[in-house]
Amino acid sequence: MHIIDKSDIIRWLPDRPKDSYKGSMGRVLCVGGNTHFGGAIILAASAAVYSGAGLTSVASDPINLHALHARLPEAMFIDYQDFTALEDAIHNADTVLLGPGLGRDAQAEAIFHCVLSAITTQKLVLDADALYFISQNRPNLPQTTVIATPHQGEWLRLTGLPLSESTVEQRQQATADLGMWVVLKSERTEIYLDDTVYQNLGGNPAMATGGMGDVLAGMLAGLLGQYSSPKETVLSGVFLHSYIADQLALNQYVTLPSQIVTEIPRVMRELLNAKQQF
Repeated sequence: MHIIDKSDIIRWLPDRPKDSYKGSMGRVLCVGGNTHFGGAIILAASAAVYSGAGLTSVASDPINLHALHARLPEAMFIDYQDFTALEDAIHNADTVLLGPGLGRDAQAEAIFHCVLSAITTQKLVLDADALYFISQNRPNLPQTTVIATPHQGEWLRLTGLPLSESTVEQRQQATADLGMWVVLKSERTEIYLDDTVYQNLGGNPAMATGGMGDVLAGMLAGLLGQYSSPKETVLSGVFLHSYIADQLALNQYVTLPSQIVTEIPRVMRELLNAKQQF
C-alpha cells in the first residue's frame, strides 16, 4: 500500500494557464438535495466552486433554490424533477456528482437512473444515497471514470466486507468487481485505483461532523476538470480535504465542513507557492 505524500500533491497541483477562462476549468453538475437534505448538495457544490471549478450547476429540489443562491451565488440551478433539463445539464457537464442528500424514495431512484442513463463521457462521482441505489439495484455503470466515496457502512452494503475483518487484497478485488475507483473513508482512508492502493494518513476526530463527506465529494468533482490525470486528482482531493481539516483542528475542538470549504483556495495557493519555489 502506498502512502499519499505531500510532495506529490504539490508536484501535481496544476498551474493555471494565463488564458484560462471559466469554460476551461471544468463544468460540474451536482445532483441531490431533496426537501429534507438540501444542505448536503449545497455543501458539495460549494466545495466544487471553492476548489476551482469553472462552472458549477446544482440539480436539486426547487425548495433549495433560494438557500443555494443565498449561500452560493456562483452556482446555477436546475429542477431535478425536469428530466429533460437534467439530461441537458449532464450533456453540458464534464463531471457529475450524484448522491448527496438525494434521498431513497421513488423520485430519488428515478433521478438516479436518469443520471446514470444520460452519462456518456462525463466523469462520475457517486456518494451517499447514490451508493445505496448501487447496492440495491446493481445497475450497469457507464463506461467512463467512476469514483465512489463510501464510508464503512456504505462499503459493507456494497460489498459485504467489514473493513476490520477483510484484507487489502479482498477489498481490492471487491473494488474491481464493482467496476469503479473507491475512496473508502475511515480513520485512515484507503483509495483503490485499479491495481494500486493508497492510504491517506491525514484526518482527525474533529472531522466527525455531518456534511464532511459531502465536502470531499464536491472537492473531487471540482478538481477533476482541472487536473490532467484523474488518479492524481482523486489522491489530491483526499489529501487536501484532511490536510485542511488537520490545520483547523490545531485550534478548534470541532471542524465544520463549511470551514474546510472556505479554506480550500488559500491552501491550494499555499501549495502552489511551494511548487513554484522549486
